[in-house]
Parts: sequence; structure tokens; C-alpha cells
Amino acid sequence: MQMLENRTYDELSVGDKASVTHTVTERDLILFAEVSGDVNPVHLDEAFAATTPFKGRIAHGMLAGSFISATIACELPGPGSIYIGQELSFLRPVRLGDEIRIDLEVLEKLPKNRVRIATPVFNQDGKKVVEGVATVMAPTEKVSLARPVLPSVTVAE
Repeated sequence: MQMLENRTYDELSVGDKASVTHTVTERDLILFAEVSGDVNPVHLDEAFAATTPFKGRIAHGMLAGSFISATIACELPGPGSIYIGQELSFLRPVRLGDEIRIDLEVLEKLPKNRVRIATPVFNQDGKKVVEGVATVMAPTEKVSLARPVLPSVTVAE
């Protein structure tokens, strides 16, 4: 059983890091479009996307943003974290099949249990696709719990 364990504000230090990788799938794009309502054809229609400067389908920018959120919520600082703000710049497209790596690093500890965290995202070629900085309220109480198992959702491809 996989566990989720946080790092409290008092346990965090400048320079602490966490990293998660994820391969972007068709299922990711469809589910994100469904939840967000963003059905821009550059994400969902290959024929349309081929006519754009990207020459093919790309992932939603905020899908990468959601992977940053998940890494904060589950890894650093982890459960009990409250996302206060995020600065993001989308530098390169993320494509189907890309293996992206979300690298977090604590940059600064602030008053009121807040921390600033660097939130860059890299593709499988080591190229930065997203850069940013999050402000997070770190938890003050230690938590360790079983990672929830999500129900299976079938997506017609």
C-alpha cells in the first residue's frame, strides 16, 4: 500500500526537493477536457491541430499546472498543504506521449507557515516546458495516510 506523508512547515528547509514523472496520454487529455470544459480542438482534433503552428495536438497548458498541484498536494509539502498562488509560464508544448517531470524545490520560508516553491516542468529531452513559482501554506501537523485508490474511469479512444 502506498502512503502519503507530508512535511510540516517546521520540517521544511530551503533546498528541499521532490520530483514526479508522468507520461501524457490520450486519456489525460480527454478527462481534462471533460472536467475543465476546455475542448479547444488544438488538444482534441488532430486534423485541426495539424494546421496550427504546433503541427499536431498538444496538451492543455493547465494540465501541466494540475500535475504541479498534485505534486505539491501529495509530495512537497504533501497532505494538508493549501495552494495559495502560482505563477506559470508555458515555454514549450507538451505532446501526447511526452514523459514530463515535475521538479519542486523550496525556495523560501515565509511567515504564517507559507513557503515559496519553484515548480519547473521538463520533458523527456530535459527541456523546460513550464516554469513557475508557487506559494503554499504548509501543514503544521504531521500526516501519514494511505494513498486513496481512485475508481477506474473508462474513456473511449
